[in-house]
Amino acid sequence: MQSGAGCNFISLLAFSSVALATLAGAQTLKQRPPSPATAQIAPRTSVAAQVPAEPVLPQGTSMQVEITRHYPMKSGEAIEGRLLHPIYVQGKLAVPENTLLHGEVVSLQPDRKARWHARLMGDFTPFHKPQVRFDELMLPGEPLPISAATAVNGAPVLHLTAPGVTPKKSFFARHWAEAKSQFHNRMAYFTAPGKGDRALQLLYHQLPYHPERIEAHTAWSFELTAPLTVPDPPQAAPAVAAAAPTSSNPETWAVHALLTGDLTSATARPGDPVRALVVEPVFDREKQLVVPQGATLIGKVASAKAARSFGRNGKLRFTFQQVRFPEGYDRQVQGSLAGAATEKTQNLSLDAEGTISPRKQSSAIAPLLLTMLAGRALDTDGNMTAQAGVASNGFGILGRIVGVAAGDRNLAAGIGFYAAGLSFYENFLCSGRDVVFPKDTRIEIQTTPLRAPVLKPEGQ
Repeated sequence: MQSGAGCNFISLLAFSSVALATLAGAQTLKQRPPSPATAQIAPRTSVAAQVPAEPVLPQGTSMQVEITRHYPMKSGEAIEGRLLHPIYVQGKLAVPENTLLHGEVVSLQPDRKARWHARLMGDFTPFHKPQVRFDELMLPGEPLPISAATAVNGAPVLHLTAPGVTPKKSFFARHWAEAKSQFHNRMAYFTAPGKGDRALQLLYHQLPYHPERIEAHTAWSFELTAPLTVPDPPQAAPAVAAAAPTSSNPETWAVHALLTGDLTSATARPGDPVRALVVEPVFDREKQLVVPQGATLIGKVASAKAARSFGRNGKLRFTFQQVRFPEGYDRQVQGSLAGAATEKTQNLSLDAEGTISPRKQSSAIAPLLLTMLAGRALDTDGNMTAQAGVASNGFGILGRIVGVAAGDRNLAAGIGFYAAGLSFYENFLCSGRDVVFPKDTRIEIQTTPLRAPVLKPEGQ
């Protein structure tokens, strides 16, 4: 009996030990962190990595904006402009061309040069230069606020394009072509669209005081003062700049860049360095990237001549010999200026070799005509009032009123001869005009690679 009871006790003890061990193991499994939680984190990370980041325009991004209509010259005036050139971020289009921007005129600064020149002609209007700030980028969906610097360099834009190679002409042939060009330009003043507006402005400038306005097609360059995140474009757009024609041999590339510093024929000397920042990626015929956005064109001034007296204009020519890639290595190229966007009032021209110079505007017709009209006041065989009104051209309508009201032939003739002398000085005696390219001037360079296109150093 005792040995049977002992066996039962041992069996019960063994069963209890097994039960306790099983319970302890179950508690240990419950305390472990569940493995499915780890599996749930990985998919979130991979999904987040697949979401494309929105483009970010870095601080200092340059924008060129042009207004398409006239605006009153007053502080606080709201204005609307369009983006002249597309903006790329890491080789992809971020902001398309012609995107609208909203801003306002923040202040008016005196234009002393224009004031003094106008006063010599009897116009006492206090001319101003508008300072504007753009604060909204009108992307699809809703306006996007931007932080931008105040733009002060507004002027109508002239787009230069290099002509094809022209045969050499004789001295007389060149001057005859220039005379014909000037004649066609003057005729276009009377025949081109907008004749009514030009006639009104001509009448205004005969008055001693007239309202000011900001001219249509005035453009400003400014930089972002803070990074700007923009949404992806809603539709697919070309992500690369247009390559040069494929028929050229050897292959040439059209590179769009911004000058990183001021450049003018007044101070430039042959050999001075010139740098430009590439703002659009360039692809070759095989769609391979050859010049990335952010690369730097390195060149020098090839020739420069400052403006001189007797109406002799300045000249400027610069070329590029190197492309410095963002990775830090260089590539030899041969490039010259093929186009630029400059201030229209400079009235520049670009020849096939890349030389920039102001167009000649001097003419002997205006001084001779004013001299003949001034002499009419000294004739005694005619109506003195009519002759005085014809002769006194020096101060616009104010000069004519004074000449007629005074009833003095000598005074009327003096006003007329003053106008003739001033015209003669401006056409033949004063200094010519210099070529001026301010910082951030948009240029187009036609480059020819001197080596095979390689964008990565050897071994990478």
